Amino acid sequence: MTTRDFESTDSKPLDAGLYIVATPIGNLGDVTFRAVDVLRRCEVIACEDTRVTGKLLKHCDVSTRMLRYDDHASDRQRAGILDLARSQPVALVSDAGTPLISDPGYRLVKEARDAGIGVTSIPGACAAIGGLTLSGLPNDRFLFAGFLPVKEKARADMLGELAAIRATLIFYETGPRLERSLNAIADLWPGREVAVARELTKLHEECRTGTAVQLAEHYASHPPKGEIVLLVGPPVEQPEKIDADTMLREALLDNSTGKAAGLVAKATGLDRKRLYARAIELKSE
Repeated sequence: MTTRDFESTDSKPLDAGLYIVATPIGNLGDVTFRAVDVLRRCEVIACEDTRVTGKLLKHCDVSTRMLRYDDHASDRQRAGILDLARSQPVALVSDAGTPLISDPGYRLVKEARDAGIGVTSIPGACAAIGGLTLSGLPNDRFLFAGFLPVKEKARADMLGELAAIRATLIFYETGPRLERSLNAIADLWPGREVAVARELTKLHEECRTGTAVQLAEHYASHPPKGEIVLLVGPPVEQPEKIDADTMLREALLDNSTGKAAGLVAKATGLDRKRLYARAIELKSE
């Protein structure tokens, strides 16, 4: 079954309100059946660029009327969309991915909720989550921080504010600015693992990992194109200084030299041969 063949099994008209519809971030095949159904059944689609959204609608055989709504929309335009949503179903889409995630829509959704207009989310593709799942970085806790500032000081200040957060940090970035952002991260966090995910869901999708220095060197000679997800692993836990001598002395009370060295090596990860040699020295003291 394709999106062109998909027909809604719900004959009931959509309720009036605002429908936040996620769209593909690259591969048009990632649009969901529910998204296509809602886009077909809405009376109007508010979108960033009618040319971009038009390509998706053509692919999905959707003929719903489009209205432009982007970051530069006026209060009057927003009020007009809200007026429509009071009496009919209106879809909100961005050029790619989930609306509001570093894309237009926050004010529209907030004002819709404040006005008592129904708001429904139709989930789907999101570059931040796609990049996180590819990166191999810890994903039990993560923080999406949007785009890093363009100016050097503002970028450094923002990174400084996030330095102590024990979670994987997710940023959006562009090709021309990636190297500068990587260098800023390298200056602040030289030991953290970093990932660059780009061209997600497309033919040349890649996710490269390493330190910020390593990645900056790579992209200096291989300038990237397209939208990028930049991820930084959480702070590296600093292990407490291991007092191997104390551990060896305690182990030697009830064990042979070899076994004591083995027990401490297993507990600390230190080299067993060196521990054995040190255990002999401690026994002779």
